[in-house]
Amino acid sequence: MPELPELEVVREVLQRRVVGQAIQDVKIIPPGGLIVVRDLTLGGFEAGLRGAEIAGVARRGKFLIFSFQGEEPPLFLVLNPKLTGRLQLADPTEKKRPKTFVVFSLANGRQLRYLDPKQMGQLYLAHDLNAIPDFAGMGPEALEISLDEFRQRLKHFQGEIKGVLTRGEFVAGIGNAYADEILWAARLHPYRKRPQLSPGEVETLYESMRTTLLEAIEKVRAEMQENIHLEPRQFMAVHMKTGQSCPRCGTPVSLVGANQRITNFCRTCQPGGLIKGMG
Repeated sequence: MPELPELEVVREVLQRRVVGQAIQDVKIIPPGGLIVVRDLTLGGFEAGLRGAEIAGVARRGKFLIFSFQGEEPPLFLVLNPKLTGRLQLADPTEKKRPKTFVVFSLANGRQLRYLDPKQMGQLYLAHDLNAIPDFAGMGPEALEISLDEFRQRLKHFQGEIKGVLTRGEFVAGIGNAYADEILWAARLHPYRKRPQLSPGEVETLYESMRTTLLEAIEKVRAEMQENIHLEPRQFMAVHMKTGQSCPRCGTPVSLVGANQRITNFCRTCQPGGLIKGMG
């Protein structure tokens, strides 16, 4: 799932490459395209976007938001990529990748394509961002929240700390992968209950969140470059590194699969209670 670091780099690339471009044509490729496209304007997805000039690209949490020049009421194209949704910049002559479902043809002759192997993401066309599911309830951005606000918001959650980190209503932008990385950096067991954390551990968690995400943005930027359909994550310390050596202590990275979610951590660096099924 693309999370804050990947989507922030995608936003940067799109800000350079598509802002100021008019969308000359929109093609929805069935059947998958009909599943991922959601027109909340009720005016027609293709018709609403043809001729619209892209004014800006923003990120909010794990959403990408395209705004358009001079539209009244305001018009937004919002991507929630979920597990496997990706955007790709391509020349029209370039062969479409499998599961490409929407193609936006731009005035400069390039195409912006949406592909999604599992057809789980959504592309919303809307006049009101708060009408988009899961948008209005997001908490502060993970890289914008202060330590004091982080502490205060954390008090409202009682569950396992990894689950809290991935809840968009707590902070926006963190998913399964970067939660693993943040907790490894903070030396916290992913299944520690939030009330068990000491004030010092909460501060460490906050600093680890910032450091991990900022460093990841730099690494993704260097590896992705302008290939925005890629998701470079080889640099990660523990996520999806089951059985490999922890880069800090050398212990094999453990795996827990629970609630259809993979959790990786180092049982030496991140001590905690024994968990059934831990690899």
